[in-house]
Amino acid sequence: MVIDHAAVWDNCLQTIRKNVPTQSFRTWFEPIKPVGLEDHALTIQVPNKFFYEWLEEHYVSLLKMTIRKELGDRGRLEYQILMSNGSNGHDHKSRSNGSEKPVEDKFGPGMVDMGNIKNPFVIPGIKKMKIDPQLNAIYTFDTYIEGDCNRLARSAGQAIAKNPGGTSFNPLVIFGDVGLGKTHLAHAVGNEVIERFPNKTVLYVSSEKFTNQIIQSIKNNAVNDFVNFYQLIDVLIVDDIQFLANKQKTQEIFFHIFNQLHQNNRQIILTSDRAPKDLDGMEERLISRFKWGLSADLQAPDLETRMAILEAKMSREGVEIPQNVTEFICYNIKNNIRELEGVLVSLIAQSSLNRREIDVDLAKVVVKNFVTEINKEITVEFIQKLVAEHFSVAVEKLQGKTRKRQVVIARQLSMYLAKNLTDKSLKAIGETFGGRDHSTVIYSCKTVQDLMETDAIFKDTVVELEKKIRMSLNDK
Repeated sequence: MVIDHAAVWDNCLQTIRKNVPTQSFRTWFEPIKPVGLEDHALTIQVPNKFFYEWLEEHYVSLLKMTIRKELGDRGRLEYQILMSNGSNGHDHKSRSNGSEKPVEDKFGPGMVDMGNIKNPFVIPGIKKMKIDPQLNAIYTFDTYIEGDCNRLARSAGQAIAKNPGGTSFNPLVIFGDVGLGKTHLAHAVGNEVIERFPNKTVLYVSSEKFTNQIIQSIKNNAVNDFVNFYQLIDVLIVDDIQFLANKQKTQEIFFHIFNQLHQNNRQIILTSDRAPKDLDGMEERLISRFKWGLSADLQAPDLETRMAILEAKMSREGVEIPQNVTEFICYNIKNNIRELEGVLVSLIAQSSLNRREIDVDLAKVVVKNFVTEINKEITVEFIQKLVAEHFSVAVEKLQGKTRKRQVVIARQLSMYLAKNLTDKSLKAIGETFGGRDHSTVIYSCKTVQDLMETDAIFKDTVVELEKKIRMSLNDK
């Protein structure tokens, strides 16, 4: 029987999906492409060397188990590493014996020889160009809280900071919605590079400022000088690259700067509110180059990450806020870290100016300035009641010790909904289920998530119950 490599990998993915968090699956396994199957060896293509190293470091046991489940004890995995990133771009195949097979150079055309143009930005008599990097010293890796929402981008940024221009992530494109920490992470990389390599020239510039500089250089007939200046930068960080859309001359000049920097192994970091492929109004040759390195997206942080971010901010500010207040804030501010920190600043100011203790009532007043509608309070008891009714069991059973399957499922689902729909801590939720501890709540939530991914009917039940809870609350 002929076994198709795509079918084998698809079966592997079904197993892997059950054993890793959803965000990790999307980040590390969805981008993989199966490319061949020969002599019990499945070959998969990964985007770059970092991707390969991460899989080998964090998921080697899972991959080994999965491959052998599909191909037997002789089953093994081979990697094809795709690195289309400029003059150093090669496609390597890594086997279990560590051998590599390079293919043809894929570097694109468009290089510009700038020659020995005099640079007016360099002060006469100073051998090394010194410029202000325009970085915010507050934005560091220490103040950038890691979570599933940003782990890939943060890890890539740290790798770049240790070896700018020497990794596969050139350029690094950090993209995501407003307020998720793109600028913070870009600054953190720049600050770390300066800390590690004092002699390297780092420059942060917004796309708006970059465009204005080009306009001035055109007016002053100094475009060549402008380009030559930027080609001396070791680490160039350009923020909000999407604003270069439909600016033909700016894109043309940036294209030449990009090429020269990349050819000379200088690091380029870009931020955007969308993925490179979705950048409308951008020249195709630029989009192609943005894809040479790594595009890492930032997602909205989950509740636990939001809590960690807020607590870290509180620690830096030297303030203490009751746990129920931080939970209330994080429950209502879900998609914007900047707003999350803004609420904290406003809360502290309101408390200080009005000499009022920080509590949930004051938090509600502040949060109303940031969101159109504050989530109405959903209690754990209310969730228990509706779920118990749906499964035709008594609420007391959910709080008791019975291990009947229907009761266990209802209990676990109630904990899952309580975690997602209330502002209660894991410990508080466990207490309402007969004094169970927070680890039981975590396990229950994980069980429900796994069932939702494998059982479509169960997933529909969860969605329907959540909708019913919200609608019933609005009818109150």
